[in-house]
Amino acid sequence: MASVNNHQQDVDIDLGQLFGAIWQRKGRVLLITAAAAALAFGAAQLISPTYRSETRILIEQRTPAYTGAEKGATPENQPLLDELNIASQVQVLQSVDLIKQVARDMKLYEREEFDPTVNPSILSDVMVLFGLKKNPLDLLPEERVIKEFTEKLVVYQVEKSRVIGIQFTSKDPKLAAEVPNAIVDVYLALQSGAKLDSNSDATRWLEPEIANLREKVRDAEKKVADYRASRDLLLVGEEQGGTFANRQLTDISAELARVRGERATAEARAQSVRAALKDGRSLDTLTDVVGSQMIQRLKESESAVQAQISDLSTSMLEGHPRLKGLRAQLADIRAQRERETQKILSSLENEARVSQLREQQLLQQLNVAKADTARAGGEEVELKSLEREAAAQRQLLETYLSRYREAASRIDKGSSPADARIISRAILPQEPYFPKVVPIVIVAAMAALVVSAVVIMLMELFSGRALRPVVTGATATVVTARQEDVIVAEEPVQPAQAGEKPAVRRENPAPTTNVAQSLLALQPVAPETADEPAAATATENEYSLDTVAAFLAERMPLIAVSISPTGDDGSEATVHLARKISESGQSVILIDLTGSAWPTRLMASSTGLAGITNLLTGEVAFADTIHSDRASKVHLIPQGGADIRKAMRAADRLSMVIDSLSEVYDLVLVECGPAPAPAVARLLGSRKAEIILSIPQPTEDLMMTVVGDFEKAGFGDLVFLSGELPQAGRQNKAA
Repeated sequence: MASVNNHQQDVDIDLGQLFGAIWQRKGRVLLITAAAAALAFGAAQLISPTYRSETRILIEQRTPAYTGAEKGATPENQPLLDELNIASQVQVLQSVDLIKQVARDMKLYEREEFDPTVNPSILSDVMVLFGLKKNPLDLLPEERVIKEFTEKLVVYQVEKSRVIGIQFTSKDPKLAAEVPNAIVDVYLALQSGAKLDSNSDATRWLEPEIANLREKVRDAEKKVADYRASRDLLLVGEEQGGTFANRQLTDISAELARVRGERATAEARAQSVRAALKDGRSLDTLTDVVGSQMIQRLKESESAVQAQISDLSTSMLEGHPRLKGLRAQLADIRAQRERETQKILSSLENEARVSQLREQQLLQQLNVAKADTARAGGEEVELKSLEREAAAQRQLLETYLSRYREAASRIDKGSSPADARIISRAILPQEPYFPKVVPIVIVAAMAALVVSAVVIMLMELFSGRALRPVVTGATATVVTARQEDVIVAEEPVQPAQAGEKPAVRRENPAPTTNVAQSLLALQPVAPETADEPAAATATENEYSLDTVAAFLAERMPLIAVSISPTGDDGSEATVHLARKISESGQSVILIDLTGSAWPTRLMASSTGLAGITNLLTGEVAFADTIHSDRASKVHLIPQGGADIRKAMRAADRLSMVIDSLSEVYDLVLVECGPAPAPAVARLLGSRKAEIILSIPQPTEDLMMTVVGDFEKAGFGDLVFLSGELPQAGRQNKAA
């Protein structure tokens, strides 16, 4: 808020006056622009034209397909060169040796352009005389040529590629095109020659090494053969198991497993026949018994005799001799079957005993084979060592032979191309690179136009002609109580008509040492004159809803805490304050921390909405607690329906909520109801916030008590809100 004694007036820049001043001086501006364009054109004509041409090469690994390179070493699948390699090639193209060779080949030392001592300028002689520049004559002619050549040469890597550009600038267009091409030709020749030298050195070094390795491989293979013969480590084929001892051990183990299987099978068959005989079960289910031809014939005879007995039993008595003979014959057949079954059982037991004897013999042979294999295993350690030595020598020899064939195939000239390829050669430039007459003239004219316009604007601003006073609308006056003095926002007063007295007359109260006394000093006094009703009305407007709303709107974004010592009347006034501020287009949110939840009932569209207590207890998300006011654009965080005691345990989160909302809204208005000053201090902490005392019908005792409490808590700057509530608010209160 502005002070009562503050007579300074804000000013603003009059853009219309600025552009009008430029338009009034348009002739002068156009004259300066034309003069600058003419001077630039003349200067461009006096400058000697220079020409620039460019050659580009692609860096890539190149290997001829007809050489004896290793399989897979084709250019398509060779690794790409990295950034460091490309940067190294850029430095090679700018190397002194390469420049010297190009200068000698093209005889550049005979050209005046590359010898600055031929036609020295006056400025250069003066700078040399005063020691500001080194004398060119102190350098050798070759060094002078190299210096001038380096200044005209530009070598760069095209961004994000393996392409290198070579640019050369010269006063002669033909020379500007020939030099980059000559540089590239010399560079490719040097690269190819370096490859040839490398291959020649490789073949000369590999020849004696290969001869030496052949002798070493021959000796190593001979040692392996001699050791194998002396230790009787004969090979029977790698796929059959290696040495003879290993193969014999494998065969015996396999045969032993087979014999054990046969023995187990024979014993099982004999056991099944024996168990059937012992238990008196039928032998027709046993495979060995059923498979015997003798058993089959006896079963056929038994069936025939049984059939005859059945036929004769119908016509003869049991004691008939023929029936007795057939029954005797049947008993004899069954006895033969039993004897035959005993023979089969004896055969199976015999077979099991033979398998057992064979198993014992194989076990003896296996033990002997194991001993031989163990002995051979110890001897194979030395044999494998000799074989590894021979294999290493052989592999090294094969590698050397491969490298030798590859290097030998690249010794001939032309078989080792450089790792670069020309993708565009320099051509004869048709237009000079510098100066560009048209762009220079345009830029000079535009610069003169802008500079002249800026100078005119600055002249207008410094003279004050382009400044205008800011005229604000009717503003309200808000009284802010401080511990030292009282600051009041000025309200523009319309000038009085001739002969009229001002409708309102105010006097600044005398300074006091108490904030409450300062506020009371500004309260309306008892009427004494005819002008007192108007004066009282003006004083009441100083704390009205419109005044406080205008005051807060000037300081956004901010956090404001409203205290309502009288209860719901003050909370209702806070609701109207939030709605009033939102009408000016500001984003406002009101947090209901009252005990009666009166702001929630005035603003919420329905009951039971989630609010601040639900958020503090973690029952709902942040976004679910923000609701719209039913009568304005204000957003509301209601009291909520969670347990207040449980919510207060997480009261430390309330500060985080307020900070988060202040990042989004212009005004965060916290309605605390009749909260004490220490509670407000704990809520705000070190934050800066406006403290609003919402007391629609203030009394002296109440104001003294409330303001004194807040003064003790460290709140020396308070905003006072009072006055009649809107009619709609009263009706809602009555309802």
